[in-house]
Amino acid sequence: TGEDRMGSLSTESFDQFLDSLKEAGVEISNEAELRERLAEAQRWRFAFATLATNGRPLGIRFQDKRSGANEAGIQQALARFQFPESLQTAFAATLRSEH
Repeated sequence: TGEDRMGSLSTESFDQFLDSLKEAGVEISNEAELRERLAEAQRWRFAFATLATNGRPLGIRFQDKRSGANEAGIQQALARFQFPESLQTAFAATLRSEH
């Protein structure tokens, strides 16, 4: 049920989230730094959203490694981990602009 899903989402970690992005074809530059920052953040989703748009100076970048990453898979990952639609759209645009 929807209620069960909501409860289980809170236990899902940023590790699972990043793994699901990579499975969908996203390449993460400076992944170690990203993981370290998300581990320190109380609200890792907020930290991810910030780093997804402003992480370049830290070498944190997200790229479409297959030139045609699974956009549906990426959006599913973002939705599954409760990211707002505005971030889903912005993240997809970021991936396209990295080429």
